Amino acid sequence: MFYSRFTFRLLTRLIVINALAVILFYLINKTQLWFTIIGTSIVLIGCLISLYNYINQIREDIKRFILAIKTRDNTLNFKNKATKGSFPELYESFNEIIQIHRDMQLEKDSMFQLIKTILEQVPVGVIVVKNNDSGGQSEIVFFNQAAVNLLGIPAYKYWHRLIQHIPQFAKEIESIGKGGKRFMELKIQDKLIQLSTEVIPLNLYHTDYTIISFQNIKDEIEQKEAEAWNRLIGVISHEILNSITPISSLSDTVNSMIIHKKELNEDDLEDLKPAIQTIKRRSEGLLDFVKDYRLIAELPTPDLKYHTIGEILQHIKVLMLPFASGRNILLKVEQTSSKISTMIDLKLIEQALINLVTNSIYALEGIDNPVIEIGYRLEQNKLYLDVHDNGKGVAQELMDKIFVPFFTTRKNGSGIGLTITRNIMKMHHGSLEVTSLPLEKTTFSLVFKYD
Repeated sequence: MFYSRFTFRLLTRLIVINALAVILFYLINKTQLWFTIIGTSIVLIGCLISLYNYINQIREDIKRFILAIKTRDNTLNFKNKATKGSFPELYESFNEIIQIHRDMQLEKDSMFQLIKTILEQVPVGVIVVKNNDSGGQSEIVFFNQAAVNLLGIPAYKYWHRLIQHIPQFAKEIESIGKGGKRFMELKIQDKLIQLSTEVIPLNLYHTDYTIISFQNIKDEIEQKEAEAWNRLIGVISHEILNSITPISSLSDTVNSMIIHKKELNEDDLEDLKPAIQTIKRRSEGLLDFVKDYRLIAELPTPDLKYHTIGEILQHIKVLMLPFASGRNILLKVEQTSSKISTMIDLKLIEQALINLVTNSIYALEGIDNPVIEIGYRLEQNKLYLDVHDNGKGVAQELMDKIFVPFFTTRKNGSGIGLTITRNIMKMHHGSLEVTSLPLEKTTFSLVFKYD
């Protein structure tokens, strides 16, 4: 209907223009009615101008609409023309598109404000840099309050200003390059802070951004260290008291037996022997405890050399197979021919694996069909040396305690094996991980970086 209206108006104008053109042609060729000819010519020109304006108006409206969309101008509307124009449906569609565009922009702005508000509230410093590839100054498009507080600087608008203020921080960020994490220490206003920093490069709409996030972990580290020391002191105090208490009690007993005597007969000596032997035994136990502590604290510096995984697994198989077989445990060591190599101290890593396999052997006491499996795997730029067993496993509530020095669930255990193993892995810039499903599968993994 609406397009028919436009067609009717256009055809009407064209018919009138053609009729006037025919009449003007006839008047010029057949008559000399010059006033009539002039009047007809004026009317014809007026009709042509009217037709041009009629079509040009629609063209201009479409041009205005496209420009409004490009420039995100949501103030334009065609309400009058949607009811009176030649194309009411077209103009109504224009209005609907502009309204949808306006709603989308409002939703986008609201979401941006929500994210910005959230980032302003988090205790993590966040800086977003818009990289300028044309050689100009890189612009900082977001700088939250936590970043201001942590770095002790204003929320700069340009990256070069931040470089001038804290060049050490900027240098560390630039050294991370294409993204990654790094731990750094900075001196801000005569105060040393420790930052865990991550850099993420991002490309949005053909524009490169760099997202920098960082947080001060010094307080957290100090809290964790305090908790670790408290646990360690508790274990050490417990072990020392277990040895000192009977020594003190027996010393008092021996003292009471001899304090009023000038000579000791055979019966007195027989009574003293058990007490003195117990004192000696407990003293030796205390001495062994101190030696164990020194063993943890004085691990040698690793002598790093390239060794293949097959070599490592073959060595541990030769070392531990007799021990496992003597206890009727099936020891499976696979992939001993692997040529994958990594830089390690072979003696220390062997010691770490011996500790893990020994723990597995004791965890398999009283278990039917006991099995220990040793192997490796590569996952996400990491190399895992895994020791699996189907033994008693580790209860969930003990997961945080098993790495505390001298903590043990074994009757005659020293409680230092896992501590030493984890320290060895730290010296290799790796880690020790554990997963456990008691009586089904427990896995201790030596985890190395592998690029």
